[in-house]
Amino acid sequence: MTYEAVIGLEIHVQIKTRTKMFTSAPYVYGAPPNTLTDAVVLGLPGTLPVLNHSAIEKCAQLGLMLGCEIAEVCKWDRKNYFYPDSPKNYQLTQNEQPLCLGGRVEIELPGPSRNIEGAHRWVTLNRIHLEEDPGKLSHEAFDTLIDFNRAGVPLAEIVTEPDLFSSTEAVAFLNALRNCIVYAGISDCDMEKGQMRCDANVSLRPVGSEQLGTRTEMKNLNSISNVKAAIEYEIERQTALLEAGERVLQETRRWDVDSGTSFSLRSKEEAHDYRYFPDPDLMPVQMDRKRVAELAAELPERPLETQRRYQSEFELPYTITSVLCVNRELSDFFEAALKTHPAPKAIANYITNDLLRELSAASEHGDSALSVSECPLTPEHIATLAKIIDEGLISRQIGKEVFTEMFRTGEMPDAIVERKGLKQSNDSGEIEALCREAIANNEKAVGQYKEGNEKAINALKGPVMKATKGKANPAMLDALLKKLIDEG
Repeated sequence: MTYEAVIGLEIHVQIKTRTKMFTSAPYVYGAPPNTLTDAVVLGLPGTLPVLNHSAIEKCAQLGLMLGCEIAEVCKWDRKNYFYPDSPKNYQLTQNEQPLCLGGRVEIELPGPSRNIEGAHRWVTLNRIHLEEDPGKLSHEAFDTLIDFNRAGVPLAEIVTEPDLFSSTEAVAFLNALRNCIVYAGISDCDMEKGQMRCDANVSLRPVGSEQLGTRTEMKNLNSISNVKAAIEYEIERQTALLEAGERVLQETRRWDVDSGTSFSLRSKEEAHDYRYFPDPDLMPVQMDRKRVAELAAELPERPLETQRRYQSEFELPYTITSVLCVNRELSDFFEAALKTHPAPKAIANYITNDLLRELSAASEHGDSALSVSECPLTPEHIATLAKIIDEGLISRQIGKEVFTEMFRTGEMPDAIVERKGLKQSNDSGEIEALCREAIANNEKAVGQYKEGNEKAINALKGPVMKATKGKANPAMLDALLKKLIDEG
C-alpha cells in the first residue's frame, strides 16, 4: 500500500516588545541568566498580571498580515501543568477564544532550479493565539539548569490546519511565514535565539483516503533544516511500522540532532489533561474595530506581493526580485534609491549583487556581520552611481571600481570620480587613433567581424580600454570601431 504524509505545524514566535506579556519586566536576548525576572514572572504569592497592550496589537497585526479574522473578544485561560520551566505551575494562554481566527499563507515551492520561480499555493491556518513563553531548561550531564529570563515573553502560537504534505512544503511554509513576520517588524524570527520554534504533527494515510491517520508530534526542531530532517525521518518510521502491520502510537517525540533520530517523550496529551479554565485575574479583551483598521493600515505589502509588483512595474527578473523582496531592509533601500534616480534595473543589480557581496566580505574579514542599515552606503550612494553612469560621466566598468571605493570610504561616487580622475573620455580624436591601432594589430578579429561575427569586435575594444584605463566611452568606442572597419 502507498501512503501519503499529512503534516500540521505549530509555530511559536516571540513578539518583539520591550517588556513581557503580563509584567513590566524587560526582555533582551543574551542577558545573564535569571536577571530579567520579577515577582510576577516567578509566580510569587499575591502578584497579579497586567496586560501588555503592545503585544496584543502586534499579534493582531500578525493575524492581519496572514489574512486572519480578528476576534471581537479574546480571553485568557490557565493551562495547568507542573514543570520546572513554569514557576506558576500554569501558563496563561488563549484556549477557547483566541485573538486571530483562520488565515492563510502563500508559499512558493522550489522550481527546477533556484533561479526559476516555482509553483505557488496557499496553506490554511487554524488560529493564532497569544500566550507567555516558559523559561529555558539547559540539560547538563547530571543537572538541569533553569533560566527564567525568557519566562513571560509574549509568544504567538500559529497553528496550521493539516494542510502540508511533504517536508519540502513545510520548509516553504516556514520560509514564507518568517519572511512575512520579519517584513512586518513583529519578530526577528531568529531560530538560533529561540525567537521562532516549531513543532510538527505528522501522520500517514493511504493515498486517496480522506481520513487522517494517527499523528505524532515532533519537538526540539530548532532550525528549518531540522524540521525537514525530522519530518522525513518520521515519515520513514511510520511507513515502516504500517508496512510491518504495526500500529502508530499517538505520542510526543523528541528529535535528536546528533543521531538524526527521534525518541518517545510521552503519550500525547489531550486538552482535558491541562484542566483549562478562565483566568480569574484577567478580564476578556474587546478589540476596538477602529484600532484594528489602523493597525491594518500600518502593515507593509506581503513579500510575494512586493515581488510580483517589482516584476510587473519595474520589469525586474525573478533572479533579482527573489533576493530583493525577502528582506524589507533591501526593498526599502531599493525604493528609497529610486526616489533619487529612477533606474530600477541598475539600482536593483547594484543592491543584490555588489552591495550584498561587500556586506558578506566585511563579515568574512572578521568584522561583525553588517546589515543594510549598518553599512556605510545610503540609497543616495547607489542612485548617484547609477545616475553618473547613465549621464556618461563614467563607464560601467569604472563604476565597479567606484562602488568598491565608496563602500570602503563612504564617499559619494561623484566625489570619488573627481578625486581619482576617473571621468570617462569623450575625446573622439584620441579614441579614433587608438581604434585604428587596434584594427591594424588584429586582422583576425577584423576578418571575423566582417564575416558576420559581431562578438569579434570585443577583441578590438580590449586594447583601447586598456590604453585609456577604462575611461573610453563604450558607446563612442563601439561606433568608431564599426565605422572604421566598414570604411576599410
